[in-house]
Amino acid sequence: MHGSSPLTRRAALGLAAAALPVVAAAPASGPPQKLTARAWLLADHDSGEVLASFQPHRRLAPASTLKMLFADTVLGRFERTERHTVTAADLAGIPAGSSLVGIRAGLTYTVEQLWQGVFLRSGNDAVHVLAHMNGGIDRTVAEMRARAADLQARDTHVVSPDGFDHKGQLSSAYDLTLFAHHGLRNPDFRAYCATRTADFPAGGKKTFQIQNTDRLLTGVYGTRTYKGLIGVKNGYTTDAGNTFTGAATRDGRTLLVTVMHPGSRVNAVYEEAAALLDWGFGKGSSARSAEKLAEPVSEGGAASPSPPTRKTAQAGAGAPGATSGNPSPWRLLEGAASTVALLAGGAYALRRRRSDDRATGGRHRG
Repeated sequence: MHGSSPLTRRAALGLAAAALPVVAAAPASGPPQKLTARAWLLADHDSGEVLASFQPHRRLAPASTLKMLFADTVLGRFERTERHTVTAADLAGIPAGSSLVGIRAGLTYTVEQLWQGVFLRSGNDAVHVLAHMNGGIDRTVAEMRARAADLQARDTHVVSPDGFDHKGQLSSAYDLTLFAHHGLRNPDFRAYCATRTADFPAGGKKTFQIQNTDRLLTGVYGTRTYKGLIGVKNGYTTDAGNTFTGAATRDGRTLLVTVMHPGSRVNAVYEEAAALLDWGFGKGSSARSAEKLAEPVSEGGAASPSPPTRKTAQAGAGAPGATSGNPSPWRLLEGAASTVALLAGGAYALRRRRSDDRATGGRHRG
């Protein structure tokens, strides 16, 4: 976690085992113990406090959750009412198997409609059109990298603006939460990610309805609508698995959650995100932490320390206080001094798997 010692910030960096979830303080009980995600993080949106996490800086393929950074970078460049007639060049180079909203060359769309295509349908075609409007794919990627650096999202490397599987395209639970944290400060970003349905141009005066693919927002495919959910963005590819960053508000408090690459159950990413939010609004409400999400350098945020080496991470996992019997799945951070008590040791083996997204069926979603 940014701004803390190497032990408390990235003790689990790069390790597939012997990693324990970190809890901010000493609440009545730890977070849910039956989580299968390879990385997750729960934070308070208003204070920026990181309440609990597991391998938050582990670099994994982000899928379409990376579109949050694309939006945070490009959203303010165009007025919602601005109109753009799509050309064949705008749609060139979209990876085969991408999720699409159905944009057609020769039709004219408003910027608002293009962003609805991005947020609701995760349309890589909409991303590519907006990127071309922004000066091209290469320029947009460069700007996204610069924005990630300004946000202090040090685990993220951008290769394409759509989040599709490309070699080296990586992010982390911490960074994805950071993108949502700052994106939600923009009223347009917040409104788009909370939109459930919209009418999309089909040519002439015809339209067709598009629906948000966030199942906690819409309550489809065997999920329930999560009370107070704001958004934000889900993602899926066969190679990357499922990813999700969400935000929800209850009793005036807003929490952020990111879950990356859980088990192969169809709705696992949503179920585990909901379980973490439930814990945060309930038993985890007493958790307090000196750890906070970083603020942008351009807005006066203090530069966070560089990540520790793998050797440092391994040393942290075996720090004094670890015990070998009856391992507990979580670790406690006690007090503002971040004195760490490792309550248990042992391996926490994480299955690598290919997600079977039966409900959507496609090989890649982006």
